[in-house]
Amino acid sequence: MLRFTLSAVVLASLLLADVRGAHARDAQTRAPSAGEVATLEAPPWAADLDRRLRSIDHAFGGEIGVYVHHLGRDETWGFRADETWYLASGVKVPVAIAVLREIEQEWLSLDSRITLLATDLVDGAGGTNAHPVGTRLRIGYLLEQMIVYSDNTATDMLIRTVGLGQVNAVANELIAAQGAHITSLADVRRLAYGAFHPGAAGLSSQDLLALQRAGTGQARVRKLAELLRVSPDTFAVPSLDSAFERYYATEANSATLRDYGRMLASLQQGLALEPEGTRHLLGVMARVQTGRQRIRAGLPPGAHFANKTGTQHRRLCDSGIVTMPAVGDRAPVRVVIAACVRGVAGAAGERALRDVAAAVTAAGVFSATDPMPVPRR
Repeated sequence: MLRFTLSAVVLASLLLADVRGAHARDAQTRAPSAGEVATLEAPPWAADLDRRLRSIDHAFGGEIGVYVHHLGRDETWGFRADETWYLASGVKVPVAIAVLREIEQEWLSLDSRITLLATDLVDGAGGTNAHPVGTRLRIGYLLEQMIVYSDNTATDMLIRTVGLGQVNAVANELIAAQGAHITSLADVRRLAYGAFHPGAAGLSSQDLLALQRAGTGQARVRKLAELLRVSPDTFAVPSLDSAFERYYATEANSATLRDYGRMLASLQQGLALEPEGTRHLLGVMARVQTGRQRIRAGLPPGAHFANKTGTQHRRLCDSGIVTMPAVGDRAPVRVVIAACVRGVAGAAGERALRDVAAAVTAAGVFSATDPMPVPRR
């Protein structure tokens, strides 16, 4: 059985995070230059989109990052797309792919059942935590909860079932060949709280739930000190803001938007899963209920969006495949959009992501084209 405990090596990386991330943060505090934005040959819509994205970025209190890939014409464009971005619950897509690959191999099925353990419980949305410990839940139900409602407990149950190694193997194949580092959702919290004190590595599931119930800001910091039986004066950082920034600097659960968009393109093109698994996952992603005021709110009428959102401390993401229906004898138009904001979250972050989608629309990216053939997996 996979145990979700935090290794000393991972925790040590947090303590060195300010050194590791200093250069990256310097690069991320300025708008990208034209050379950083452009691909080898700019699409005809790129200049207009770049102008619109710069305007959004200037007005926004934080930073935006965007990657766009028109699949039919194989045209791409990015704005800070080659910088590293925290994906938050965007990591649940490679988790789903890992699970569906095991179903393809007939090691599991959507009707296979997993027992909910007390150690699986994580704060967050979704319905899994409403079930008593010991309940046997269908994998199909857990996939739905994980993607549609961004259920963290369902995610950790699925990670426990297929193994974190399998999830990272999928991420290394489809997202970051140089090495991805996806953790359990419980360890996201342990890593972030570990910036305060190394004892956070031993926080139990019940401890993590208690921290969530304590509220935000310094109330949570005080609760952490109480659970660890230490004085807040001993903490290495003073606030949740500084703790999460140190955690983000480790680049766990992170990737460039270009790499994440490449995974979404592979999924849409049938290169990540067999046809049945591809249809199933895209169908589940089309029913996502989180972040309805993000990318989806800025798309043109009739657009179909199969996506996954991500939300964490001062971080928001929304990434997926937009499909514009066929018109006359023209095939549907499919465009990957991967977008995140940092520094400001909440309603302002959601508005920025909505405005990104509106900018992609206004720049003419969704103009019709016949899709290019792609090789089968």
